[in-house]
Amino acid sequence: MGMFSAFNINATGMTAQRYRMDIISENVANANTTRTADGTPYRRKIVTFEEKGGQTSFSHVLGKAAYSHGYSGQGVKVSGVYEDYKTPMNMVYDPSHPDADENGYVTGPNVNIITEMTNMIDASRAWEANSTAFNASKAIALKGLELMKG
Repeated sequence: MGMFSAFNINATGMTAQRYRMDIISENVANANTTRTADGTPYRRKIVTFEEKGGQTSFSHVLGKAAYSHGYSGQGVKVSGVYEDYKTPMNMVYDPSHPDADENGYVTGPNVNIITEMTNMIDASRAWEANSTAFNASKAIALKGLELMKG
């Protein structure tokens, strides 16, 4: 693996996690939005990732590693942002609310602040791990240049 490949892999990880944090922030900001532009309550969004450059089978990676050809990943990319239809929407009894149904219940977003904050911490730690690896690669490259200057 080349020096710039390591930089690229870590940079893709930081970019993907930053995007994930943006979506989580959007979820938190809309935690009380009962009516969007289409008239429905806000629905939580989820970010999914995949290997950049396509899926590589485990046997292929193992084979390359076993025969000393080495394997160099290409990083990660956002494969999609999906609305969460598995988590139920929140139903709150508030007959005075303008969005209340005939029974007095308001359908609220399926955003759980605790879940979103946990996901934000996870994304933040993943970003920090990629940043640390990037800085380690940079330090190795700088040390190599210092040795060549010699």
